[in-house]
Amino acid sequence: MHLRATKREADPRSFHESAHLEGDVDMVAVLRELVAAESRRAPGRELVFRPDHGHRMLDDLGRSGNPGYSAIGRLKGLAELRGILYALGAPPAP
Repeated sequence: MHLRATKREADPRSFHESAHLEGDVDMVAVLRELVAAESRRAPGRELVFRPDHGHRMLDDLGRSGNPGYSAIGRLKGLAELRGILYALGAPPAP
């Protein structure tokens, strides 16, 4: 699962990527459904997910790299998603 949040512009056909918890996507509801779907899967067939592109933050500023793949920004997104999973009672990833 590649989890992404977007925010619609005034023109409803236009959007931009946003932070996982700040977009128009109800990320808690999405993860709730994914946790439920995973509980129906056979052991060893867990769903794998990753956060979307991160925003440039702190140590990423001033460094060159691939746009949208900043280390600190992606870790922030992962921490937010893992926090939701924890609140939903999902078992921690190995």
